Amino acid sequence: MCINHTNRRDFLKITAATGAAVAGVSALAAPASADAHDHAAQPGDKMALTNVRIFDGDQITSRRTVVIENGRIGISTLGARRIDCGGAVLLPGLTDAHIHLRDVNTLHALAGSGVTTGLDMATFPPSLVNSLRGLPGLTDIRSAGTPAVAPGSPQSQIPAFPSDAVLTAPEQATQFVRSRVAEGSDYIKIIIDEPGLSPETIKAVTTAAHSAGKLVMAHATSTATVVRALDAGVDMIHHVPMDSALSASVAARYVSSGTVAVPTLTMMEGFGNLGIPGMNYAAAEGSVTALRRAGARILAGTDSNLTPGIPVQPPYGISLHHELELLVRAGLTTREALRATTSLPAQAFGLRDRGAVRIGNRADLVLIDGDPLADITATRAVRRVWVGGIEYAPVTG
Repeated sequence: MCINHTNRRDFLKITAATGAAVAGVSALAAPASADAHDHAAQPGDKMALTNVRIFDGDQITSRRTVVIENGRIGISTLGARRIDCGGAVLLPGLTDAHIHLRDVNTLHALAGSGVTTGLDMATFPPSLVNSLRGLPGLTDIRSAGTPAVAPGSPQSQIPAFPSDAVLTAPEQATQFVRSRVAEGSDYIKIIIDEPGLSPETIKAVTTAAHSAGKLVMAHATSTATVVRALDAGVDMIHHVPMDSALSASVAARYVSSGTVAVPTLTMMEGFGNLGIPGMNYAAAEGSVTALRRAGARILAGTDSNLTPGIPVQPPYGISLHHELELLVRAGLTTREALRATTSLPAQAFGLRDRGAVRIGNRADLVLIDGDPLADITATRAVRRVWVGGIEYAPVTG
């Protein structure tokens, strides 16, 4: 059963163009040592994190030393300031594969919770996105910019929404993609709904984006729209159906086509709790279970936002830890959940300099207490965060 028009309009607002400012910043727990607290990392500072156990993508290693030098993971400890981490676990910086940016407070909240890469799924104008790029010591971002939408959609009615993103025919697809590329969008987003963009238009946007060397993200919240996205050949499908769980055959299509899933269970859980007919969280969870059984690639994304009028607003940063817990409840192993927020998004988005604690990679690192392979909630126990080799320090005052 498809989501009715009223509920569909409510749900489509999830991907409205902007998030909103966060009210505060999640605090870090006590640092690994008094010496570490007194000497936060600065750009170019060389450090040796000693006595750390590393999540290497498969297991938690024995105690080792990780060098940070010039924003990268280095080799030699010569001349490095040593920080004894006392056996704490070091994770690659976490990635949230579905957020909505608002302002610099967004980046503070993300970094404070260990999210060192944020993948924005719809924000405009381009000047806002560009103002948040490359800020030293704060979460690194990528963005879809303005998504392609249908006439009459909630997004199309947002004041100042770019008119060239409201598509009425496939012939507009090439210019839409050109405009997004010119504005600096890192990938292209399409809102797929019923009624909405025609299958021909969705396919045309996908083809134009691929010709421009851009990945295509699709918003799809029902089984029918997921199938439409798969038919069009998009690269990633964000959200999962809430009308009915994906069948094994549809889940298998993700695998055969190489399509990546970003379920955003945190958002789906929130809408499921509203009691809206046709929005059943059990269907969303069941869809993830089916995707995992099929062997699909699954990424962790929260749909964090503070967009006015949206009834579900996962908080930036801390909600990613809840997303990992929901993925585990849906059938992923703790190892798979950790990969869903580290190595897999790096691979899927072509971010080859992150996602693993590896020499030469960006020094995006999260130090936590506990063993997340034994208990995924251990990711919440953030002790310290480095973004590009700079230790994150919460804002005060």
